[in-house]
Amino acid sequence: MDNQSSFNNRPTADINHIILVGRSGKDPEMRYFESGKVVTTFTLAVNRPAKDAQTDWFDIEIWGKQAEIAGEYVKKGSLIGIEGKIRWDSWNSKDTGELNIKPLVIADSIRLLGSKKDNNPNTIPQTTSANT
Repeated sequence: MDNQSSFNNRPTADINHIILVGRSGKDPEMRYFESGKVVTTFTLAVNRPAKDAQTDWFDIEIWGKQAEIAGEYVKKGSLIGIEGKIRWDSWNSKDTGELNIKPLVIADSIRLLGSKKDNNPNTIPQTTSANT
């Protein structure tokens, strides 16, 4: 049996799943549509291991209730976890006609892990007294 027929007989188990943990690069932009749907977009900076010392930037798009949570609580510098899938957007440049391709992470869920000031040991935590 050749490799091609063996490959074609296997059940498919395609997976498009991504998990990212990083910091929001800007405050999110939330948009409501006449249909009642809501979408929030922002960028996420994910640092590579120290020896590589590079940062990867991802465009994030999230819909529905999770979008409202992101729009309300995510701020520039917030440490967040994203779980979702990658979609490749493509378009032709209006100026040159050149094909452009860009990955977009469609988030299914978001976890709020903290903000930059939360992780700064020099920041004095704000507390409130129950007697105030």
